[in-house]
Amino acid sequence: MKRKTYSVSIAGLKRNLPLFEVKPGLKIAVLNILGDTELIEASARALLSKLDGLTFDIIVTAESKSIPLAHVMSSLKGVPYIVLRKAYKPYMGNAIQVQTNSITTSNTQLLILDEKDQRLVHAKKVLIVDDVISTGSTLEGMRKLMEMAKAEIIAEVAILTEGDPDQWKTIVSLGNLPLFFDK
Repeated sequence: MKRKTYSVSIAGLKRNLPLFEVKPGLKIAVLNILGDTELIEASARALLSKLDGLTFDIIVTAESKSIPLAHVMSSLKGVPYIVLRKAYKPYMGNAIQVQTNSITTSNTQLLILDEKDQRLVHAKKVLIVDDVISTGSTLEGMRKLMEMAKAEIIAEVAILTEGDPDQWKTIVSLGNLPLFFDK
């Protein structure tokens, strides 16, 4: 069976996103940027151009699909980036954590800011970066961790948002994906 797709243009590049059912009667178009260097680089440049004139000290992203986007944006802007992890490892030291519920994951997940990265973001201006914002659960977790670490969020960016675009008016993005309901 051939999977249905949804065509989208991102930073001047066309992609056909596969539709996957995430709950009975609800499908989403899935953007998986891992390995798509052309799209990652074009998206990073396009997002940074929308932030022209905005200054920040560090980029913050969540594990794992948005890591390459944060890396390229970091390289282009000349600022470091950190990754909020989803599993604790002993070398992370005195880490802080929050719980999230992603639309693409059935279980509750953790977002963890390790001890070293807490020092890096403390009292700094941060840019939050994500690939796609769907429910906002991961975004809310990132916000909470930055508040706990006493960092100042300067802006929040994503390649795409999903669902009602009015809900994401404060997010700097390159587009919005609809939700697909069975009729």
